[in-house]
Amino acid sequence: MMKTLPFILLRVAVYFGITLAYILITGTGAGIGFGVGALGDAGFQATTTFWGGAIGFVIVAAVMYWAREYILYLVKAGHIAVMVELLDDKPMPQGRSQLEHGAAVVKERFAQASVLFAVDQLIKGVLRAVTGLIRGVLGFLPIPGLQQLMGIIQAFLRVAIGFVDEVILAYAIRTRSNDPWGSAKTALILYGQNYKVMLKNAAWLALIVYVLSFMVFLLMLAPAALLVYLMPGAWSAGGFVFALLFAWSFKVSIFDPFAVACLMQVYFKVIEGQQPDPQWEARLEQMSGKFKKLKERATGIPPNSEPGQVATS
Repeated sequence: MMKTLPFILLRVAVYFGITLAYILITGTGAGIGFGVGALGDAGFQATTTFWGGAIGFVIVAAVMYWAREYILYLVKAGHIAVMVELLDDKPMPQGRSQLEHGAAVVKERFAQASVLFAVDQLIKGVLRAVTGLIRGVLGFLPIPGLQQLMGIIQAFLRVAIGFVDEVILAYAIRTRSNDPWGSAKTALILYGQNYKVMLKNAAWLALIVYVLSFMVFLLMLAPAALLVYLMPGAWSAGGFVFALLFAWSFKVSIFDPFAVACLMQVYFKVIEGQQPDPQWEARLEQMSGKFKKLKERATGIPPNSEPGQVATS
């Protein structure tokens, strides 16, 4: 992962920039609310300050929601492309930086951000179906309190598959396929054949990442509280929220690529020499409507379809 330092720095710039945007716009909103509240009593001013900050926070959240597919396209997928080359001991093409190479590979494999985003969403849907296998198997075991435990396990596995979907994308990039839907379908079948190994590793890595993120959250409570104190009206909930944002920034810029790099090594080692099992393909098709959609697109949509065609197919 550290060999991809340019991408790590890009992730830090992007995700800490997002956190800074949250802080600045929330603070601006709280300041405007504080100014408006000066027209009334202290209680009115506290209320307008809170709502001003909340509106600013929601505005940034809405912008980030619409920008998420382009962040995936430009940052995450590009980083994965470079890590794939380094795992295979391949140098960057002469005269091309890591950032340039990552962007070129992603554009070559996924012509538009909407294609990559659609593939990613279908992958997540299929992975959720695979984790449902564990609940189905354990549901038959006569263990007291198992149902309550399964709720916790399911929630944890939903977190863990957030790393696995990027590994599936890594397979599509590694195979140099011009059909992102088809390569994702093959990668998912291979994942299903080895789901026990992959989910075990993903679960441990998720635990490590979230423990580290929680430690960052605790460390960031004090500086976040200071930021809130400097804001007009001292927005009381802001310290907790800003500390969460700082922890999220560390997670997605540093801890997540570490987990993905580990899982890529596991996945490529486990599937080496394997062929997709038709039984697993049939099982995935039965379990997940998302897999059916992925299969349909793999056989019926050109890789360079326009975004509108992808969305309506």
